[in-house]
Amino acid sequence: MSLFPTSDKAARLHERVSAFMDEHIYPNEARFHHEVESSRQAGNPFQPTKIVEELKSLARKQGLWNLFLPESELGAGLTNTEYAPLCELMGRSHFASEVFNCSAPDTGNMETLVRYGSQAQKDLWLKPLLEGTIRSAFAMTEPDVASSDATNIQARIEKAGDEYVINGAKWWTSGAMDPRCELLIFMGKSDPGNPNRHVQQSMILIPMKTPGVEVVRNLSVFGYDDAPHGHGQVRFRNVRVPADNLLLGEGRGFEIAQGRLGPGRIHHCMRLIGLAERALETMCRRSLKRVAFGRPIADQGVTRERIANARVLIDQARLLTLHAAHRMDTVGNKVARQEIAMIKVAAPNMACQVIDWAIQAHGGGGVTEDFILAYAYARARITRIADGPDEVHRNQIAKLELGKYLYAEQKAKASL
Repeated sequence: MSLFPTSDKAARLHERVSAFMDEHIYPNEARFHHEVESSRQAGNPFQPTKIVEELKSLARKQGLWNLFLPESELGAGLTNTEYAPLCELMGRSHFASEVFNCSAPDTGNMETLVRYGSQAQKDLWLKPLLEGTIRSAFAMTEPDVASSDATNIQARIEKAGDEYVINGAKWWTSGAMDPRCELLIFMGKSDPGNPNRHVQQSMILIPMKTPGVEVVRNLSVFGYDDAPHGHGQVRFRNVRVPADNLLLGEGRGFEIAQGRLGPGRIHHCMRLIGLAERALETMCRRSLKRVAFGRPIADQGVTRERIANARVLIDQARLLTLHAAHRMDTVGNKVARQEIAMIKVAAPNMACQVIDWAIQAHGGGGVTEDFILAYAYARARITRIADGPDEVHRNQIAKLELGKYLYAEQKAKASL
């Protein structure tokens, strides 16, 4: 019996996704980058690529679509544990997740709408997102405060009759550069004077084309523009939306954020495991062919040590991710928050180390665009910050661990 139970359905989907990757994704990576570069040279890299749109249509026809969304009839009916190996496969290639309509931030936004949206909000926004005809973004992080502490957020959501007025500045609003982005889920303060800092915030739906929404610039990651997706800095000046656009209710923003970020964090980790696997594969192939000092570098002890350590680190991270997914499936995201925090620390650090070793094995070529590794490292490194930095997650892990002993001590004293 498997340590983490799966189903025949999930196993078949894994075979089909793997075959799709081999037949359609890897052979078209060069075309994807060529199309992006052509748009860049034409003056605007943030344009949908023809190859992704073609493959999206093909994946949907094959039933390889919306494979996430556990506990919802709108997805493929998979648990988090069953989805993990599929997400890992998608993580091996930069654009694969979008082909299966399983890419961030849309997945997190769709889960938010499924869990917290009204029926009218679902009809208007969830349906086209599930169909893959539009894209969305999540506006939470701000340039002027340490947003790792979400209670620091300063952007305002103020009631004005039957509308809300939004003002503030956001950045790292991933996907905002994409012309297909039609929806922003915005987090801001609706009750800044509330003594409970965790109910000061609300979340609201803002159509991208609403007057007062201004995309200021794209933010690069180690010089990469992440086109055609991008990471926007966005300014909101007296943006007015109907009161019905509020999610769940005033003061529920922090609660929604915690519900949204849990699945998003573990999806990042699943994808990073796939990326690390591909880096290790690339490292092994390169080290068998590359000769230095009269023999392949695969025969050098330091290379073998790094390959062995990479294998150990990847499998450790995979098991920890599956454990967290299993906990989410069996006890819920809130109870599994320590396991989610643990993998959010472990997987990005693992991926950074494995990719770094792979770069080293490639020599100077490893930091060029001739291989996937430089961009892969940038993706892995930013994930140590995205959806909460390492330090915040480590702090939560420690607090939860200490809490076990504090509770035991209090219980022992009460029994005296």
